[in-house]
Amino acid sequence: MMVKIKRDPSGTYENIEIDKGIKIEELYLKYRDKFKNDVVIAMANNHIVPLDYVVQDGETIEFLDITNNEAYLSYQSSLTLLLLKASSDLLGDKPGMRVRASINDGLYITYDEKVDEEQVAKIYQRMKKLVEDDIPIISREFTKEEGKKLLEEEGLDDKSRLLNKLANDETIKIYSLDGYSEFFYNYLVPSTSYLNNFELMRYRDGILLRYPHPSDPHSIPRFEDDYIVYNAFVEQAEWKSLLGINYMADLNDATLDKEISRTIIQLSEALHDKKIVQIANRITEEKKRMILILGPSSSGKTTFARRLLIQLMVNGLRPLYIGTDDYFVEREDTPRDENGEYDFESIDAVDIELFNNNMNDLLLGKEVDMPIFDFITGHKKFGKRMTRLESGQPIIVEGIHAFNHALTGEIDDSEKFKIYISPLTQLNLDAHNRIPATDTRIFRRIIRDARTRDHTAEETLKRWSKVHEAESVNIFPYTHEADIFFNSVHLYEMAVIKKYAEPLLKKVKEDSPEYSAASRLLRELRYVSKMTEDNYINNDSILREFIGGGTI
Repeated sequence: MMVKIKRDPSGTYENIEIDKGIKIEELYLKYRDKFKNDVVIAMANNHIVPLDYVVQDGETIEFLDITNNEAYLSYQSSLTLLLLKASSDLLGDKPGMRVRASINDGLYITYDEKVDEEQVAKIYQRMKKLVEDDIPIISREFTKEEGKKLLEEEGLDDKSRLLNKLANDETIKIYSLDGYSEFFYNYLVPSTSYLNNFELMRYRDGILLRYPHPSDPHSIPRFEDDYIVYNAFVEQAEWKSLLGINYMADLNDATLDKEISRTIIQLSEALHDKKIVQIANRITEEKKRMILILGPSSSGKTTFARRLLIQLMVNGLRPLYIGTDDYFVEREDTPRDENGEYDFESIDAVDIELFNNNMNDLLLGKEVDMPIFDFITGHKKFGKRMTRLESGQPIIVEGIHAFNHALTGEIDDSEKFKIYISPLTQLNLDAHNRIPATDTRIFRRIIRDARTRDHTAEETLKRWSKVHEAESVNIFPYTHEADIFFNSVHLYEMAVIKKYAEPLLKKVKEDSPEYSAASRLLRELRYVSKMTEDNYINNDSILREFIGGGTI
């Protein structure tokens, strides 16, 4: 048998001859010393496959480490099974372990009963011993009905109900580690020896399971407690309780009844309204003049900023809304990226001196000739927007550099109020299968790009890595500076997203480089019921920014 293999994302394919029936893991172990990073999963002819996959004649194989997003998520799920097994060994068969959210470069996990430092240390040592013993992680495939029966027998009702969404001919994988079995929708590694880089620590009411970041696969990032994200998780937990929705199966059940669906939508929107009112009241009470709004792509910044502006007007203020796009440098002065293309994401693409001068003059009550950027000519125009603020009138600035000190370095910090917005926490599939918050933003962007730019899902997925790289430089390093966080996700959101995103993702062809990413997203949506009655969604909802039909 002849196959092609690619060991490195930047490398070239090699033709090799192999024996019939060989697994991908055997190929990996044969060439392991030539790999930069530890491999987690692989691709065969553009399909994501586990390492125990049997290679077929003529296939093209690519090995994936955690620098690949699909592999990164598989590593997290594999570690979750390892933790479940160790916790079961030490705390009893059903310790009530729940993966809550992604926080502080790790997974925040709680148990039915709080664990102390000594217990956490013992669980960690048990996990290390399981890794050292190199115990196989065995995958077994079941039909929908077989899987439901097995999960019900284990008392895993939230998982069993989740499978109701699958077609009768679909199958699931249940993984076993030394007698402990669990369902995961991601592929797992073939044995515990692959899970040799992690740490466990007690955190708040639970623990943190931490692991390397894709930017540095060999080391675990230095711990920095991001209390803003944790507070957002606590707030969303309260919202879940109010709405009576804990996992995706609960939302799936709710979508069967139109009246319940409408109530959930209305309550979720009302909770957003309440939070925006709280933020506006705080700004008013603290007499802040410079309101800076930061968030990654598809967070809903524009709708949020407009709704905040309206609420501040209700409080008797008349905010001035400013977008930083009008402060681009002249086109000939725009920096270029490594490919020679204009880099509009760079802070150097902004006329920082003019922006600071204009903002300070406005805060002092001076009349300012504010620019309007002409994107056709690539130059700023003046003389058409003479502006003066009244005493106490605030400015709202929204943009990817809103928290960057270079952008507002000449403005007194006492004038600033910083708001970070993102759909950071999401409704999980079940207690152990998490939907990454980043996926919410990817879904949103796919839907909006198709509606407003006529882009295919393939085109959006292709651009996503570059968007994410820019966020890592311009946004994520500044999140801890926020005065307050606004979680822009809706608990009902995935049910609406399925209606719009699924048909777009299904158009990505098998020979596309983006097929593996599209397949994973579709695999998530398998477990979500479609909510067709989205006419109940407010026309000023953040979700309207993506699905359309909004008035803001």
